[in-house]
Amino acid sequence: MAKLLRVIIICNVIYVIVRLLILHSSVTWKHFVGLLVTSAAYALSYKQLAQMAEPSYDDDGDLLDGGYDMSTGGICSIHASSIVFIIGPLKCYLHDVIYITSFVQVMSILSGKFWYTYLVIPAFAAYKLSGLAKGFLSHDSDGVPEDEKSRKKREKLEKKASRPKFVKTRSK
Repeated sequence: MAKLLRVIIICNVIYVIVRLLILHSSVTWKHFVGLLVTSAAYALSYKQLAQMAEPSYDDDGDLLDGGYDMSTGGICSIHASSIVFIIGPLKCYLHDVIYITSFVQVMSILSGKFWYTYLVIPAFAAYKLSGLAKGFLSHDSDGVPEDEKSRKKREKLEKKASRPKFVKTRSK
């Protein structure tokens, strides 16, 4: 968590020094809005990660949950009481949000076009939610018996798919 906090602080300091102090003549209200948006993304993601890493104790002081180990990677399951997603046991990618935010913040010093990189986050969320929706809306025909003709056709296709495939090459 300390490394992540350092990344956040360094990116904010670079943005404030370069964009707001050195390049102050080209600063508009959009740059301040950008700083607020990135700061909010940092704060919400970091707060959620810190909450997950925190151990929980019962009334007697016994350890109930040791907290999430942040050294295992970027994927962490989300608590039901989370404000980020209310929908069930989805996975969150909070580390990725922080890294994308850092990239956008630092690179937006060079060009405002880098703000479009932020569209990766809702696009990925839509992709994940569409897969989740397909799982709920799929109509499997497990209960319906399969007729003889379609069973033979399926078995033939499965057998054909399981055969090794050879690539023909020209020999000179």
